Amino acid sequence: MKFTELNTGIKMPLFGLGTYGLVGHDVLYNALDAALKSGYRLIDTAAVYKNEKDIGDCLRELLPKHGLSRDDLFLETKLDTKDHGLEEAYSACLASLEKLQTDYLDLYIIHWPAKSKIKSDDPRHAGFRKDSWTALEKLYKEGKVRNIGISNYTLKHLKEMASYTTIQPAVLQTDLLQWCQANNVHLQTYRSLGKSKLLSEPVVVTIAERTNKTPAQVLLQWALQQDLGRWTSRQLAKLICVIPQSTNPDHIAENIDIFEHGDNWLTEEDMLNISDLHCGEKFCWDPSVVP
Repeated sequence: MKFTELNTGIKMPLFGLGTYGLVGHDVLYNALDAALKSGYRLIDTAAVYKNEKDIGDCLRELLPKHGLSRDDLFLETKLDTKDHGLEEAYSACLASLEKLQTDYLDLYIIHWPAKSKIKSDDPRHAGFRKDSWTALEKLYKEGKVRNIGISNYTLKHLKEMASYTTIQPAVLQTDLLQWCQANNVHLQTYRSLGKSKLLSEPVVVTIAERTNKTPAQVLLQWALQQDLGRWTSRQLAKLICVIPQSTNPDHIAENIDIFEHGDNWLTEEDMLNISDLHCGEKFCWDPSVVP
């Protein structure tokens, strides 16, 4: 596994398993078993996925099977939207720790910039975000989380956040590469396969055939290489972290294979051709509606 060093000095794997939609002990056991066998060392989950307890149970069984310990993993989860607030966010993290059966999290992320059950245009969201971040900073100082981050924040949210943070976020899960570069924050991407819609794009299929990759591998490679400038460098610190989701053991192994074996990188022309597929379609909720 390849790693990057975050602004906290802690190393994070550059490839992980996303677990959105993976529910039930057997489903998670098979996916995590295949992932650990294939070399995955980052597991991404979230309170809203409703699978933290099953992940904790499965890891308790699987780590010894693969000769691993908790310290070999980078385990990350996220704050549920209903738990925004100073006391609520702090308590929610403790609940996640208990479900995941761990004393610490490698990364704890604010999942969404708004609190649930409040209208998306309600100005109170800014106050909830501030209180939640204050709770995350407390958790970080107490050693319960080793890195803290945010997801789905817009530039507006990030500029507002800069006015009250005393600890810099280590990771951002939003497509704001230039902001990450300027602020020494690592970009972690999700939904890199576009809900599978992009797998059949002719440009992607053509590149896959020429490079002897699957369309999924091409898209993941494109995401990984976003921060390589003209794609002539191979500096690990410049690679994006990706966390594709899958329950298929073969796909789980294929996904990480792009990173573990060989140096068959996409060319600058390939990268630009895939980037030109941009159609402005969002595969998740739109955070720009949140003030």
